[in-house]
Amino acid sequence: MQHESAVSSTWRALSHESASAIEKVGRAVVAVHARRRIPASGVHWRPGIVVTAAHTLERDEEITVTLPSGDTAGATLAGRDPSTDLAILKLEGPNLPVVELGDITTLKVGHWVLAAGRTSEGGSRASLALVGVVGPAWRTWSGGLLDHTVRLDRNLHPNFSGGPAVDDQGRMLGINTSALSRYAAVVIPGSTVERVAAELEQKGHIGRGYLGLGMEPVRLPRKLRESLNLSSETGIMIMRVEPEGPAERAGVLLGDVLVALDASPVRDIDDVQSCLSGEQIGKPVKASIIRGGTLAELDIAVGERPAAS
Repeated sequence: MQHESAVSSTWRALSHESASAIEKVGRAVVAVHARRRIPASGVHWRPGIVVTAAHTLERDEEITVTLPSGDTAGATLAGRDPSTDLAILKLEGPNLPVVELGDITTLKVGHWVLAAGRTSEGGSRASLALVGVVGPAWRTWSGGLLDHTVRLDRNLHPNFSGGPAVDDQGRMLGINTSALSRYAAVVIPGSTVERVAAELEQKGHIGRGYLGLGMEPVRLPRKLRESLNLSSETGIMIMRVEPEGPAERAGVLLGDVLVALDASPVRDIDDVQSCLSGEQIGKPVKASIIRGGTLAELDIAVGERPAAS
């Protein structure tokens, strides 16, 4: 009986703590109405700014949010970044508490986190998930940089995307999304949200470096590697050069094989993207290429990726 009482007491304490955490973070969680049927969730990140998942915004106008009180308010899309699946909305009128940020870097595989959301009627939603993967920074399929890797052990209920992943103190660890992985929810770290939201608020979009190339990894013959003193077994074959793009203006040709950018070997497309951050826009990058069996170097002025690219 004493054992059962201790277990019951622990269970009640955990239950109370999770409910308190959801209640605390829920003061800054809204429902976002920008698609048919099921709304998404969003977080009041900074005064007048709501952060949500970009993939849930099926329209750019006539966006409304449902507040914790159940009231609705208008919102204006201020910017979106599909590569990190983040968007920001400017909230018109209501004065809500802003979310408190926790430290996502303390998470370990096996930790539990709470996912919070908001219904169309203004009610809170909550779900419990296990942290399945933790790792370093990684780039999404479209080149966005997440400062830390956290994936949950399962995917989200439909309207949880855009809502917060929450620790036991009711602090937001990041934004939940189902769009960056086919198999499990991804938590976009709070530090990434801070960086991306600040640039979106300032510019309305995220600048991405751009060379104007279509590329494909290829294996380099051993004799060629030895003759050119290359350490990598692979390079990047140039399959397409965009007219008037940065690479064409620098003299890159079809069939060239890119092996390094600014002396850093490039073995796959991810290596190329890692050299093309927004900070590189307008700056020259030195491309080492194989052409006709010999090494050559070209200076390419990094452009900004067009919005439709």
